[in-house]
Amino acid sequence: MKKRKFRKLHQIKKKKSIFKNRFFWLGIFIFLFIGSLGYFFFFSETFQIKKIIIADLEKVSKEEINSLIEKKIVTKIFFFESKSIFLINSREIRENVLNNFPQIAEFRIKKKLPDTLSILPTERVGLAYWKEGERYFLIDGEGVIFEEIFELKSEILQIKSEDLKSVILGEKVIDKETINQILEVEEKLKKDLEIEVEEFLIVSGERWNVKNSEGWEIFLNPQEGIKWQLTKLKAVLEEEIPTEKRQNIEYIELRFGNLAPVKYKD
Repeated sequence: MKKRKFRKLHQIKKKKSIFKNRFFWLGIFIFLFIGSLGYFFFFSETFQIKKIIIADLEKVSKEEINSLIEKKIVTKIFFFESKSIFLINSREIRENVLNNFPQIAEFRIKKKLPDTLSILPTERVGLAYWKEGERYFLIDGEGVIFEEIFELKSEILQIKSEDLKSVILGEKVIDKETINQILEVEEKLKKDLEIEVEEFLIVSGERWNVKNSEGWEIFLNPQEGIKWQLTKLKAVLEEEIPTEKRQNIEYIELRFGNLAPVKYKD
């Protein structure tokens, strides 16, 4: 008689409900906690920017800067807008202001919790006029032109170049070293020789024509020793040319060695 074989039935375990899994509830708790923090910092009224304080300015309207900043402090998260102080992009705002207001040299933003921005702009200081054709612009110590001027002051130096370039406000037209050298020459001529400079013409990298209030010019080479060239000028004026004869000078050439030839008007 054959024996029957019976298969052993395996017991099927019931799956545990996800709602009884402690890691599921821990995940839910963490999600809600982070979501609550996100809402508190990004959407609650506590941290929404309500005040923008801008330091006093002379050349730029605070209202215009404020209007520009107001547009840049709004951040969109999905379908919601926020003005949270934690979300503003200070770098983007700074670049935007500097691009729109060439009169401003530097721009700092300080966040004052919970809802205030303190704006500290630094305006450019005009040290001379840059002449381009019949137009005049203020130029600062960095060689940047930043504002067109329509009424000139006689005491402010004029600079122009034979190398014609299209003028764009906020851009550098000459390097910092050159503008500083020009201002140094102007100061020495005024202080040591009592010569009032009216205009610097940059002919090339090796020649400047310096026109003074007496109507004659000085030819300098900025690549050579400026101090020695001015020493030669002082010697010529004190030893060879009386003050009453200066009006007859056309120019004094100082660019070559120990020479300082004088050209008189015909």
